[in-house]
Amino acid sequence: MAELCHERQTGAEESQVSDVPSKSESTASPLGGNDIGTVDPCNLATAASLLGSKKSGANGPKTVTANDNCGSSSQLPNDRPTPQLPPKSLHRKVETEEPSMPKSFGPTSSPTSTVQSDRGPLYPELGKDGICRMHRFSLYETATRYYLVGGDTMDSQFRVLKIDRTAEETDLSVAEDAIVYTKKEMNQLLNAVDDGNKSTGGLKLKCSTWGLLGFIRFTGAYYMLLITKRSQVAMVGGHYIYQIDGTELVPLASPSMTRFRVERHPEEARFIGILSNLDLSRSFYFSYSYDITRTLQHNIIREREAVQKGHLHPAQQDCNQMFVWNHYLLRPMLKTLNNAFDWCLPIVHGFIDQATISIYGRTVYITIIARRSRFFAGARFLKRGANDLGYVANDVETEQIVSEMLTTSFHAPGPRLYANPNYTSYVQHRGSIPLYWTQDNAGVSPKPDIELNLLDPFYGAAALHFDNLFERYGSPIFVLNLIKARERTPRESKLLDEYTNAIRYLNQFLPDDNKITYRAWDMSRAAKSRDQDVIGTLESIAEEVLGTTGFFRNGDEHINTPKLQNGVARTNCIDCIDRTNAAQFVIGKRALGHQLHALGVISDTSLDYDTDAVNLFTHMYHDHGDTIAIQYGGSHLVNTMETYRKINQWTSQSRDMVESFKRYYNNSFLDGQRQEAYNLFLGNYIFALGQPMLWDLSTDYYLHHAHPRTWSGKRRKSYINWFTPEFLRKQKMPPVTLAQTTLHQNPAVYIEDYWLEYYRPLALSSFQRIFSFKMNSTLRYIPSRSTQEGRYDLSPFRLRTGLDQEVPEKRDRMRRGWTVSDPQDEDEHCDDASSLTSHTAALSISKASQLWLQPQLNEKPSIKQRVAKEPQVDIMLGRQSRPKPPEPDVAPLSKSLTAQWTLDQFVDNSLAPSMTKSEAEEYERYVSHPLNLPLVVSTQNPPDPDSELLSYISSVTSAGFSTPYSSEEDMADYAEFLLVSDNPLTVTEADAPKKRYKAYRQWLKGKSLFKQQRVDP
Repeated sequence: MAELCHERQTGAEESQVSDVPSKSESTASPLGGNDIGTVDPCNLATAASLLGSKKSGANGPKTVTANDNCGSSSQLPNDRPTPQLPPKSLHRKVETEEPSMPKSFGPTSSPTSTVQSDRGPLYPELGKDGICRMHRFSLYETATRYYLVGGDTMDSQFRVLKIDRTAEETDLSVAEDAIVYTKKEMNQLLNAVDDGNKSTGGLKLKCSTWGLLGFIRFTGAYYMLLITKRSQVAMVGGHYIYQIDGTELVPLASPSMTRFRVERHPEEARFIGILSNLDLSRSFYFSYSYDITRTLQHNIIREREAVQKGHLHPAQQDCNQMFVWNHYLLRPMLKTLNNAFDWCLPIVHGFIDQATISIYGRTVYITIIARRSRFFAGARFLKRGANDLGYVANDVETEQIVSEMLTTSFHAPGPRLYANPNYTSYVQHRGSIPLYWTQDNAGVSPKPDIELNLLDPFYGAAALHFDNLFERYGSPIFVLNLIKARERTPRESKLLDEYTNAIRYLNQFLPDDNKITYRAWDMSRAAKSRDQDVIGTLESIAEEVLGTTGFFRNGDEHINTPKLQNGVARTNCIDCIDRTNAAQFVIGKRALGHQLHALGVISDTSLDYDTDAVNLFTHMYHDHGDTIAIQYGGSHLVNTMETYRKINQWTSQSRDMVESFKRYYNNSFLDGQRQEAYNLFLGNYIFALGQPMLWDLSTDYYLHHAHPRTWSGKRRKSYINWFTPEFLRKQKMPPVTLAQTTLHQNPAVYIEDYWLEYYRPLALSSFQRIFSFKMNSTLRYIPSRSTQEGRYDLSPFRLRTGLDQEVPEKRDRMRRGWTVSDPQDEDEHCDDASSLTSHTAALSISKASQLWLQPQLNEKPSIKQRVAKEPQVDIMLGRQSRPKPPEPDVAPLSKSLTAQWTLDQFVDNSLAPSMTKSEAEEYERYVSHPLNLPLVVSTQNPPDPDSELLSYISSVTSAGFSTPYSSEEDMADYAEFLLVSDNPLTVTEADAPKKRYKAYRQWLKGKSLFKQQRVDP
């Protein structure tokens, strides 16, 4: 018998362990294993005490000797070997694709173990066998502690994080176990902890989670924020990017202490309510293995530099703190643990979307990643301009990655690490004008006056802002200013002159090769003018931008020359929403052409509008603009690409009015609550005794600007040398380093675990559930009927018109309504197949674009009915009349339009009688019939009868002339119809229920006779 010391609230508890385990206990494994086997009780007790020790340091548990756990009187022999674990393949169960909700494992009753003799190392050390990145977690609780158990994608390696629940309110006690456990060992460890806490309720499963976002504290104890639901949104280099769909806030305090602390801090519940105003399930993203806070170019350069220095990975986590929105929640973990990012996931706020372009079997992936800065973040009218640190409002970095993943990872064959030439990217930037200006929305005006609060002759905020842009993107910077130049009441034009003077002042100190390129253009005035081409002007600007900054393409200098993007295009209007998104789309479209040309997909660098590829890209940028607009302005885009291309329908005016009203309502009534949630979540406001509460602050100006005491004693930066010379240097691509020795000595997971994350060995998957097959693609917009007939060009770069454009909204969810089509016109188009692509009428192009830009989600299925109108024939002239020009296709038609169309057609046919083509053919056949029909005076057949006459006579029987069967109800209706009163024109109350007066009753109610149904002409 061996004496084991386990964790308890009051101390160690003795537990008797049997020498022979029972059969039922040894065959049950709560972690998915089929057998527990035997284990060294000293090692097991050591691990349990390590987890339960209150004196564990931040770097891991303390070392405990065998005497501390097994006792000095029970010295065990050291002649029995460590039991051999079964192969991992036997432990791995076949599973389906990962669901959105995590699955947990729970320990069963603690099994007994046979005493083992081996004192050697049973568990490997962290990082010894390469990457051990955790993808799913389970949270267990006891009366005094939380245990967060993390497992990898294969469910073969596990790690443990211990969180103390009895610590003081201001302290967070977290200890990490530096040992990597197998599934069977983790099961035994949890059972040991459960046995040690039997007297206080044992070990219970709290919840399952996909990740830990960090810890936050308001007035009392800490809370733990967990991810409970996720969904895949993109895949880059074999690394999945997920969107947060659900979170849970778990208090660390025990239930007995929580009741006392709530009475002590009555404002705790209000802080939790303010935090709930920030919806973390919308537009927050994370990744386990890919740094989404950095651009693809920065990640590739960083990894190459590490490999060049002899390291397979960078020495430390290099997240861009500007885009880590849970940075404040990570602070306690960063102070306590060395491997905080192994447990806590950095999240970004913005927009991520991915789609594919299919080019005759080649698949090109387009990924859009928008990252919103956490500095000076807030709502529209509450955050304008820049703060004294140079951070601007609505600062968003947009990156578009275009790749052809012939090989999944970033590596090229060879092996050449991080040298895959099929990855390209381009980065843009948007942000508010970097000046000190505000707008007061306290009144009822939807467009408050703009006030320049501080006139800085040295433009310190703009200098800090552009120096930060040089640090992030390099030089040169292309500034595109789209605010209004002339107004009746000066508003935006106030900032135009001041911004122009700021750029002029800063440029005079920069070297000639690094000066800021400034372009100011009144886009709003150009869009309202009939003689200006908005898209053409933006296209010329976009080509100039691409020639200035370039774009990134990965590769090996020995095979293909890699390219780097130096500099960035900074676009802004007054809100950085509508006009900015349209301009960024045109620049992104031009960059897309260059990226596809670099990949060898197209021979030219330009792309035409109304093609499948550009329409798909347009739809992605509309979603991108809508998301950014909702986050900052509170509503969707008001002016879209349809507006600036001047192809929008008249119905879009009502939509613009609705979106404008929503934006006004949110800015006036809801932005204050959203701003408080931002300040609380980002750590801009931290509760302190004696300080005013968050909801008592009249303004949050001091929460987003530096305290004067922090910089008053520091030396100011030079007004002339306002930039950092190191940031102006051109970036260089590190050379490719071959790592053959490392690859041969270690498995692929030692370098990167994309293989396990993307391909998921031993997992059962189906095409319907794999993300790569579910994402949006140009193939969804190919009409199946046209492809079957063999007259449709499958190229996504072919110009589409309204005649051959058939999108899923039109094919699958046809609208209810009536359209009139002329078969003669359809026959002409069928005879001339080339007309499908050569027809470039403005109406058709407009229709094609409108169909592409219609939203795809949350639409109810409907049916569209077509009324085939046959070509008319003029009876007087005996020839076909000239067809009328096609009318615009209005779908769906309202009842008033339907009634008006019916009445007009009825009048036209009455004044100009006509007959259809089929009726004319039938009349001509009757006149020219070869049979001279005699007058029928007898039942005898005429001499030499025609075969057609004989068949008709034989088909007619006496039964056909008999009285047809009629029901009693029909006979009663017929008798009632024949009954005529003395005053037939007088309608009495008794006549109201009759069928003949149905239309009359409708007319009395004020409804039109032609409004209910269409009258056939």
